[in-house]
Amino acid sequence: MLTQDIKLLLIGQVTDISKIPIRTIRYYESLGLIKSSRRTEGGFRQFSLDVLTRLAFIKRAQNLGLSLEEIGNILQVYDQGQAPCGEIKEKLEDKLSQIDHQLDQLLTLRSEIKALLSGWKNMDGQHEDTICPIIQNTSTAGRN
Repeated sequence: MLTQDIKLLLIGQVTDISKIPIRTIRYYESLGLIKSSRRTEGGFRQFSLDVLTRLAFIKRAQNLGLSLEEIGNILQVYDQGQAPCGEIKEKLEDKLSQIDHQLDQLLTLRSEIKALLSGWKNMDGQHEDTICPIIQNTSTAGRN
């Protein structure tokens, strides 16, 4: 009879390999993003090797701007035996649209600041009801 020795890692070993802090691993487990296989008699979490793949996926997805909730939804699809690539593509397309919108907003802000700086005049005196007339001047602030 063949027995399979399944290699289980303690949480400290998972941290050493993945470079993800223990606190974060526990948090991910509390959210259901990862699962410990079992606990030792002393109550220590033990994880199968596939947790490293999941952790790497979670970190990569976060770096791409996906929220933990979005990542959890993707992992649920995966855990049901389906390839979540369609969901990932959709989420990344949404993220790209958000980034494009943010870039447009930043470029508009950049133009406004540049216009303010190009017309900068040093105002020495205090003006009543203004903190800085250059910023508060509506005709200057509206220029692009």
